[in-house]
Amino acid sequence: MGVQVGIEELQAAGFPMGGEPLVVLDLADTVMTARRPFVDLLDSPATAAAWWRIQAKRLPPGPAPDPVATRRLRAAVREALDAHLEGRPVDPAAVEDINAAASSAPVSPRLVVTPEGLRETSRWHTEYGGNAALAVIAAEAVALLGSPGRLGLLRRCANPECSMLFLAGSSRRKWCTGNICGNRTRVARHYRRSRAGGAAAG
Repeated sequence: MGVQVGIEELQAAGFPMGGEPLVVLDLADTVMTARRPFVDLLDSPATAAAWWRIQAKRLPPGPAPDPVATRRLRAAVREALDAHLEGRPVDPAAVEDINAAASSAPVSPRLVVTPEGLRETSRWHTEYGGNAALAVIAAEAVALLGSPGRLGLLRRCANPECSMLFLAGSSRRKWCTGNICGNRTRVARHYRRSRAGGAAAG
């Protein structure tokens, strides 16, 4: 939809990562897989509501998706993206779940009359079930996974204790966020250097 969500807004709401150009990546990053057990950032109704409220500007209007359907799509997307990064075949069930979500709410173009003239809009057909927000997110997954050039920009954070995914706009980007993982890495590097220097001086 061409609207961005800022990392600052997400972090202020308690989400460590996000603000990617695709909502599907922000959704994939709502589960922290580097932790055991996994941490689900959408586990409570309040945090899930906050996340959907922030993302709403990038999604069609309508109710927030069902939590079970959200987790199912997120698991399928995460499986497909992790499979790509790990160089292994994706689980076919994950592909089917993504396709099912993408087709669950068909969309059709419409013209509306405004004071400025005609404007093109979309109508989401959710009258028989399905959720427009999940359909958009699944469609983003289809477009990303089906585009080798764009998929080649997909990275996992270089911090081994982080599982967040992002699209690297440049080869220099190594961390999901500069102010969290990037800063932790710089602080740890500085600590190691200062300890090594102190040991050498002793």
